[in-house]
Amino acid sequence: MAELTAHEKTRLDELRSTHPVLTELGARFVDAGHEIALVGGPVRDALLGRPVTDLDFTTSATPDEIEQAVKGWADATWDVGREFGTIALRKGSETLEITTYRADEYDPDSRKPVVAFGTNLNDDLARRDFTVNAMAVRLPSLEFVDVHGGLDDLADRTIRTPIGPDISFGDDPLRMMRAARFVGQLNFITAPDVTEAMTAMADRIEIVSAERVRDELNKLLVSDHPVLGLRVLVDTGLAERVLPELPALQLESDEHHRHKDVYEHSLIVLEQAIDLEHRLDERPDLTIRLAALLHDIGKPRTRRFAGDGTVTFHHHDVVGAKLTRKRMRALRYPNDITDRVAQLVELHLRFHGYGSGEWTDAAVRRYVRDAGDQLERLHILTRADSTTRNQRKALRLQRTYDDLEARIAQLEAQEELQSIRPDLDGNRIMEVLGIGPGREVGEAYRFLLDLRMDRGPLPEEQAIEALRAWWAAR
Repeated sequence: MAELTAHEKTRLDELRSTHPVLTELGARFVDAGHEIALVGGPVRDALLGRPVTDLDFTTSATPDEIEQAVKGWADATWDVGREFGTIALRKGSETLEITTYRADEYDPDSRKPVVAFGTNLNDDLARRDFTVNAMAVRLPSLEFVDVHGGLDDLADRTIRTPIGPDISFGDDPLRMMRAARFVGQLNFITAPDVTEAMTAMADRIEIVSAERVRDELNKLLVSDHPVLGLRVLVDTGLAERVLPELPALQLESDEHHRHKDVYEHSLIVLEQAIDLEHRLDERPDLTIRLAALLHDIGKPRTRRFAGDGTVTFHHHDVVGAKLTRKRMRALRYPNDITDRVAQLVELHLRFHGYGSGEWTDAAVRRYVRDAGDQLERLHILTRADSTTRNQRKALRLQRTYDDLEARIAQLEAQEELQSIRPDLDGNRIMEVLGIGPGREVGEAYRFLLDLRMDRGPLPEEQAIEALRAWWAAR
């Protein structure tokens, strides 16, 4: 069993100064006759030198005893899940979760535990997902507890389970998704027996709710190294159960990138999109990462072989958008993020439909109108989608897109492109044509909108003249 280095001891000591609630909380529980320890992620992150934000504790106290111990000290307390032994509290700017020692058993047909409270810290640590999350610091003494070799695995940057991985994953199949997530989050690898168990038990993930799978996938996607975790999902067969469109890309050849398959291309696009996230107000950005990962999932459905041996994927953008909606709905994504991601997938080829950059003002207006509030993300996705190794071609694409963005900025300053409307509104249309509400008003509105796209803003007299000519011709 490894011992803490002087540097690691210093990092744990720093917890006391940066989070004084540890000393105060520990003293209150010891004075009340209870054990309490900081456990899991905060201990792991402190030892890694990562920021410690969430504070999780385990204790010998029952939920009622937890509330009694912090009464008069905590600013507020609330139930997170009393039946699971968890009470949350706020002290100053800190939010804490305290959970009674657990010794759960699991129903083999679901991932929900049959809750049983434990009697000691070691048993509680044995039920945790991975050894690097099964380390604790007793309070208020700061005694380090590591009975499962988590410190060794931390040094080896390895994901391992405290008990046999087949038992651990059998108890809670979601832990297989979490293993991949921690690979991406910490830049670790999975131990050979963990990888083997994940591969053998991949079908067990199907008993986990779509919402829980989605949440773990999201945490993986917004991690620092999502591609590493995604490779674990694909290599173990888990992706085949939760995101089958991703491994399906391994079988396809990309006519634009013959040096790699579409799967590898998509992972590169994801990495390049992440590198461009500085253009957005908030990051990491789940929407752009999902769009980058899924932008080519329509290719397997649209692959065709030409007589000369070339491969085409006509309309894979439209097909991909439909598949994106279907998969995201299956994973219970909110409608707003589903709409945004599907829109980006459908538009990701739009830039390439305008030749080598001969963009008319009308084309620019339509590009901006169709992108709507996703324009900045579309810029990122389109730029990230260039993975050619031909430097001249890559530079040409970059310059062409630079020109497009400059044109957009120029027209935006002149015409407020994001809020383009016809030169006449519905009421004015009815007044000019002498008609009442109905289908014809909508047709006239769309005609004027197309006219606005083609010719830019017109004086009212010209718009009226064009509307009357269109009405007479129809």
